[in-house]
Amino acid sequence: MKKTSLRFLLSLLLLLVLLFGLHLFILHLTGIPLFENQIIRSYIVNYLLAVIVLVLVEKSLNSNSAQAGFVFMAGSAIKFLVFFLVFYPTYKADGKMQTVEFIAFFVPYSICLIAEVIYLSKQLNNQSS
Repeated sequence: MKKTSLRFLLSLLLLLVLLFGLHLFILHLTGIPLFENQIIRSYIVNYLLAVIVLVLVEKSLNSNSAQAGFVFMAGSAIKFLVFFLVFYPTYKADGKMQTVEFIAFFVPYSICLIAEVIYLSKQLNNQSS
């Protein structure tokens, strides 16, 4: 793994830790229980999936850059599959998904996705230069 990739993963981890703290602070201010809705699992799983996708995309960039987009899309599909297998059944156990439950998953998911897209697009631009 490249030095820039490790730096990115550490930056992403720090960003998620800070965001997790902010998320808990907002939950506290609104009187919502802090550690319900699988919030810890959500942040950890989303970070680990981002690491896996990054590693797989970088390997595909090194061997055949034409496949990198497909690998990234497959990684996104795996993230959705994990959501529907791990989180969704618990969220829908009471018959409806509450906003707090959705946000517990969507916030770390979206931050990881945005960060991955920005980082990988820079990698692709550097590769074509």
